[in-house]
Amino acid sequence: MQSNRAGETIKIVMWGTFDLGKPRVRILERGLIENHVTVHRCHRSVWNGIEDKSQVTGCVAKFVITVKWLLSYPLLIYRYLRQPPHDLVLVPYMGHLDVLILWPFAKLRGVPIVWDAFLSIYNTVVEDRKLIGPRNPLAGFVWAWEWLACRAADLVVLDTAAHALYFRETFKMPASKLAHVFVGAEPEYFPRVKASRDSHEAPVVLFYGQFIPLHGIETIVEAARLSQSEDIQWVIIGSGQEQDRIKKMLEANPLTQLQWIPWVDYAGLSQWISRARVCLGIFGDTQKASMVIPNKVFQILMSGKPLVTRDSPAIRELITENRDGVTLVEPNNPQALYDAVRTTLKQLPTSDLHIDLAKSFSPSAVGGDFMKCLNTHHLV
Repeated sequence: MQSNRAGETIKIVMWGTFDLGKPRVRILERGLIENHVTVHRCHRSVWNGIEDKSQVTGCVAKFVITVKWLLSYPLLIYRYLRQPPHDLVLVPYMGHLDVLILWPFAKLRGVPIVWDAFLSIYNTVVEDRKLIGPRNPLAGFVWAWEWLACRAADLVVLDTAAHALYFRETFKMPASKLAHVFVGAEPEYFPRVKASRDSHEAPVVLFYGQFIPLHGIETIVEAARLSQSEDIQWVIIGSGQEQDRIKKMLEANPLTQLQWIPWVDYAGLSQWISRARVCLGIFGDTQKASMVIPNKVFQILMSGKPLVTRDSPAIRELITENRDGVTLVEPNNPQALYDAVRTTLKQLPTSDLHIDLAKSFSPSAVGGDFMKCLNTHHLV
């Protein structure tokens, strides 16, 4: 049982408008509870049903979200001030404004703030997706916002050491205020699937995720094009920022063996993973792609399926040595992806892939690692 210096059970308040649609938030809360931490949720929902926040378009929709967001805070502050004594406040994703609103009230109660930042808005909007230019005044505002948010927290947690290094360099953060904990996966949604090889059907190569630069959708499409003379079925599930460009690309030069499905419910992803012989991670060559390990990588590994994804400093934190069923390739390289898929398809499926690795990023393991960070930084 986790206990503080007085020997009592550690009590954490999860505070804010955090997005329970994100596996990161659910896994972290569950992991803390599984490590015998008492967690009080102080929450107002804002992001229900909004998977990609950058795709909220139209003045009315943006206005409604903004009003709903801002009106959440008076009640959240009132509820926080009525919370029983606790050891710290955890601000999960998306907490960029939450942490600033909370700061004076946490200080009033003498309680440290831990912000699970998960991602940088500046990096996502300006550097990765290029939705606004770096010289746009709005870019400067977003950078200053995140710089200030980092200073409102006593500890800022990211998903990888590479991502934490980005925060350190970009927002001039001291290493003592940064930590990293893997995202992990939810085993009930991504159970291990039985290895099988049905010679009567074309093998399925599966990608699922948002159509954003870090995923490298074009690289996947071009790799599929290289396999046109072979009996391979490519399945892409998702939509997002780049979907119109990809659609035009496929309309100009169709691919009969590529199936594009705009949406599959989260609970239904495991069925597609079960059907696939090879599952794909990310292949973009952006800075963000080099410093994150997306949800899908953990989910595929937990399911025990062969994985092909881009090589990067981030993935090397998880895959520290050569492993059966994991192939790392050069980013933005369709030929390398195609070669890796062909090689993987020739290998016999096995039933024990990634069992040991999956244990290291279960919810319980994630919660345990998070508590180690809090202990290392003397917050509990």
